[in-house]
Amino acid sequence: MQRRYRAATAILAALILCGAFATPARAAEPSDDVIARGKALAVAGDCAGCHTADPAKPFAGGKRIDTPFGAVFSPNLTPDRDTGIGGWSNDEFVRALRTGVSPTGAHYYPAFPYPYFTRLIRDDILAIRAYLGTQAPVSNTAPPPELRWPLNYRVLMRAWNALFFTPGILQPDQSRSAEWNRGRYLVEGLGHCGACHTPKNAFGADKRHQPFGGSMVQSMFAPRLDGATRGGLKSWSVDDIVEYLQSGRNGHSHAGPLMSEVVVNSTSKMGDADVRAIAVYLKSLPPGAPEPAVAPPSPAQMSDGERIYRGACVACHEVDGSGSPRVYPPLPGNANLQSANPASTLRIILDGAQTVTTPRAPNSGSMPAYPKLSDQEVADVATYIRNAWGNAATAVTADDVAAARKTK
Repeated sequence: MQRRYRAATAILAALILCGAFATPARAAEPSDDVIARGKALAVAGDCAGCHTADPAKPFAGGKRIDTPFGAVFSPNLTPDRDTGIGGWSNDEFVRALRTGVSPTGAHYYPAFPYPYFTRLIRDDILAIRAYLGTQAPVSNTAPPPELRWPLNYRVLMRAWNALFFTPGILQPDQSRSAEWNRGRYLVEGLGHCGACHTPKNAFGADKRHQPFGGSMVQSMFAPRLDGATRGGLKSWSVDDIVEYLQSGRNGHSHAGPLMSEVVVNSTSKMGDADVRAIAVYLKSLPPGAPEPAVAPPSPAQMSDGERIYRGACVACHEVDGSGSPRVYPPLPGNANLQSANPASTLRIILDGAQTVTTPRAPNSGSMPAYPKLSDQEVADVATYIRNAWGNAATAVTADDVAAARKTK
């Protein structure tokens, strides 16, 4: 009996030494450097912009995001184990960003920009997760989507992905500089700029043959980011783009209502090297689809528009449209004004605008709303400023303005 006891004891000791009963090793805690990198990446991806409904509860989700198909609500990214991502594994988090599939197997809608995030490398995705893990856990379940039938059935996303989604990491272009490749990674991947600035088809997918060709976002038009002469970035330098992203304004234009949020939450907080890399990449984009031919507006509409402009606009924008750059944006050569779609111009005239303030540009400016102008008056003054001082853009009609009023 004693021999058996001694043998059993020896075997048990050997098993313990071999680790058979050892507690499974815990994954190493992320380093401060990884967390700091994750924070910078989360800022570049503007994660807080969509996933924060209550500023007192960052990343807790629940923010309403309107789409042409209805509304969705952003999920909780805090480390809460029940309603957030605290119970997710690293592989589940990577799969969500790379393929748009949740830990339960449910498919996300592409309002969550996984078609862009699929291009991210694994280390960057896990750095973002490490940073999110430092946030205070908040119990918050997002409301269900409010999408039109049959789009409220997530199973349809399988077909959408088969048709329009190409997963895969963005491979560097060895013929280009490291700065250019970094900018491309940020623009086409993490920054998901195409989500707003690339036109969409009837199913809400990017028109891949028109990258960065401008697109409607809610009631605004996100302008072209390619090298188009009138509505694109041809007249902007790399430094102009950097200044715009860091301050929300430059000598050519000011950020509109939707882009202002991106500037405040994301680009104004990014590192100088990353912002310049974005600018270098954007400036390298050639003109895409040809800009539409523009027929000159009628002399009567231009005359009526000039009369309204002189009565309501010259105090800030001057008779020659020169304005006060970086306070009141100049109008000659303004790419937003000359966009093929006048939606943003009409929205600003009808609703007014407030210049975004950032640490680099703390002074504010504002433009009053002109909702009491008739549809024809708004159309006339919009047509005038889109075609005066060498500008060229399609004439605006009273019906365009009436439609804009309804889509507020």
